[in-house]
Amino acid sequence: MKYYSGTATYRTTLNLPSDFVTSADRIRLDLGEVCIMAEVIVNGHNLGVLWCNPYRVDITNAAKAGDNTLEIRVTNLWVNRLIGDEQYPDDCQWKGKPLKAWPDWFVEGKPRPVPQRLTFTTWKHWTKDDPLLPSGLLGPVYVRAGQQTEIDPAK
Repeated sequence: MKYYSGTATYRTTLNLPSDFVTSADRIRLDLGEVCIMAEVIVNGHNLGVLWCNPYRVDITNAAKAGDNTLEIRVTNLWVNRLIGDEQYPDDCQWKGKPLKAWPDWFVEGKPRPVPQRLTFTTWKHWTKDDPLLPSGLLGPVYVRAGQQTEIDPAK
């Protein structure tokens, strides 16, 4: 969806072979590139929100051999929706970038004259020609198994 802003949910079934699960101390999910943050749920276990690189989470305690339910909820920024709304005529007046005055429809609690506009701000941050920001789960996504090793910082 070109101008979508909000949370998109990605769901899949992840089949992990039993030798993959039993041979590893740790199993990690690497989401690759995410724009902007991701909440990871494996087999109903919420493993938290990833909000910066690297977008990786340990899924060892939630994963099992066989079919696993994987849900990733990715939330993007408001920017693309604001740019999308700029495709429609203004329904308020601007004094450069700031709002000139509160529009009558807003003050009087009436519907917007341009109902296609979904957002309202008091500052014109974006124009209709601004580039859209990348959004969503861009990946690539990997499941990585490995051994955990303690490192002695004194050595």
